[in-house]
Amino acid sequence: MTTERLYYRDSYLVDFRATVVDTAEEGRRVYLDRTAFYPASGGQPQDAGLIAGINVTGVVDEGDRIAHLTAAPVPPGEAACRVDWPRRFDHMQQHSGQHLLSAVFVEMFGAATVGFHLGAESSAIDVALPSLDPAQAAAIELRANQLVFENRPLAISFEERPLDLRKPSEREGLLRIVSIAGVDRSACGGTHVRATGEIGPLLLRKLDKAHGSVRIEFLCGLRAIRRARADNEALAKIARLLSAPPDETPAIVAAQIQALDISEKARRRLATELARLRGGELYRATAPNASGLRSVLQRLPKGAALDDELRATAQGFTAGDKAVFLAVVEDPPALLLAASKDAGLHAGNLLKSALTPNGGRGGGNAQLAQGSLPSRDALEQAVTQLMP
Repeated sequence: MTTERLYYRDSYLVDFRATVVDTAEEGRRVYLDRTAFYPASGGQPQDAGLIAGINVTGVVDEGDRIAHLTAAPVPPGEAACRVDWPRRFDHMQQHSGQHLLSAVFVEMFGAATVGFHLGAESSAIDVALPSLDPAQAAAIELRANQLVFENRPLAISFEERPLDLRKPSEREGLLRIVSIAGVDRSACGGTHVRATGEIGPLLLRKLDKAHGSVRIEFLCGLRAIRRARADNEALAKIARLLSAPPDETPAIVAAQIQALDISEKARRRLATELARLRGGELYRATAPNASGLRSVLQRLPKGAALDDELRATAQGFTAGDKAVFLAVVEDPPALLLAASKDAGLHAGNLLKSALTPNGGRGGGNAQLAQGSLPSRDALEQAVTQLMP
């Protein structure tokens, strides 16, 4: 039995009565003779609500029939049904807003919408443009909101061979057409508001590249209001922390980021120089062996990095005559080897000869090399070869 889709003609229908004509999955997959519950389709999420007082957890389009997944078995016979109106109206605002936004992209840039997703927090469309700069996005947003304020009617019609569609439909037969007066005509089975004014404010949030197109995140209605309020509160908090008017915070933050970057570069430079000096001190504190070679093995704690400071320490140590420096990290297994020019060793070749038979990878030049190994046992074998 085919399910009559009440939402096709009336998106505002919330309360209705229907007959349970079939069930499955122990009464938790329910089929009604008629339904106002919208199934997940066309980028729009499913409705929620109640059937005979039981929560509807899913709505699935099965072609001729619509299945209602419920939290508990629904008894046979006639049932009172209620659609979760706040959720439904939110989806109507976002979906109608998408039609409006897509039409504006065609109007202003001749760009087609190639994807749409309506999420729980925000929605997004993919538009066939190589790029979109912030100024263009602002112009799109302004034009869309102007059309919202004009409160243009949205109408639903059913047509056999509709003309002037924004995107030609590949489906044949009777098509459901959603029209925005003077703006857009699209084949669509979703739920929509009656006029653009009900979409509410339309806010563009984020621009990203997506598969050769531009992805635009947007919010409509109460979502846009809540997001704008959250953004304003975040900006006000930043302004208070900076003791500055909100409009001045971008310049202040930019200046502080620049100052921090300069400071961080200076800190790294000084830290590297200090590490080099420590390497020299370590060299002077290390006694040479019988052949006059000074060597040191440093074991670093778990998670330590073979970073610029460690390399500077190694280079400070090997700046002296006849010196070899080896640093080891057990987890993840890694090591760094440095040798002075007169040590009679090629650090890169020596390290590679210790890594390869133990399943390790790495390399370097005559004075400095580093690599990693697959296990702690392999690391210890490599250390034994390098520092017998």
